[in-house]
Amino acid sequence: MAAKGPGRRGHRSAARPGTGDSIRQVARNRRARHDYEILETMECGIVLQGSEVKSLRSGKVAIQDAYARIDRGEAWLFGMHVAPYDHAAGFGAHEPDRRRKLLLHRRQIDELLGHTERQSLTLVPLSVYFRDGKAKVELALARGRRTWDKRQAIAERDAARDADREAARKANRKGP
Repeated sequence: MAAKGPGRRGHRSAARPGTGDSIRQVARNRRARHDYEILETMECGIVLQGSEVKSLRSGKVAIQDAYARIDRGEAWLFGMHVAPYDHAAGFGAHEPDRRRKLLLHRRQIDELLGHTERQSLTLVPLSVYFRDGKAKVELALARGRRTWDKRQAIAERDAARDADREAARKANRKGP
């Protein structure tokens, strides 16, 4: 006899993927937008061990020094530190700084490989988050900024902020 109702196994909701996604941010790489010019971003999955997922859920992850690389046709994330889970010991524990495999389609991997080799671009993780219970990494194809580029970007951002502030001040003066 088949079970009826929402509690049955294998039941999928009627909502389409991509609508009403629940996203919970775990870590952000704030330095990446300062040190790099972001050209393109993409979402990719990440292969984790059980204790790593527990550590991610508790927010014990650092991606400031992380980078990705294409190696033998696979995408790998290096330098992401996931602190050991407190209650995992022995067999259940993981190495905090190990490389982790990124889950991308073959076409995406080939495209990224071409960009990084031809244009000498870098793959930088911008954030780590959970989307509908699955760990994801927002990966960016980026070009490194030089010191004067950083100064120019800061000056442009400050100028835009000042212009917005002045426009808001004038709009408040013209009130009723």
